[in-house]
Amino acid sequence: AAVGGSDGEPAIFGRLREIMSSKLMFFDGGMGTMIQGYRLGEDDFRGDRWKNATKELKGNNDLLSVTRPDVIQAIHEEYLAAGADFIETNTFSGTWIAQADYELDKD
Repeated sequence: AAVGGSDGEPAIFGRLREIMSSKLMFFDGGMGTMIQGYRLGEDDFRGDRWKNATKELKGNNDLLSVTRPDVIQAIHEEYLAAGADFIETNTFSGTWIAQADYELDKD
């Protein structure tokens, strides 16, 4: 990241303060709720990469960033169209502890 000042602060911080001095900025909303609206099935979560997984993967929304990036992109675009200034990652359960529930903690 580019450095903005002599204090070593990233330049983006100053730019964000400048924008926020004149308007409210908004984050996107809940990914899980939006994903549920797509009524995806087990195959959507497995894709080719996890087609032989030993446990059911439906509900492991983080996998959709790999298996159905079109869905994740469409959701992000919906939030941007609704006025979101920031888009967060689809990594709610992106830890090995959470992935262990699906036996994917080693993958």
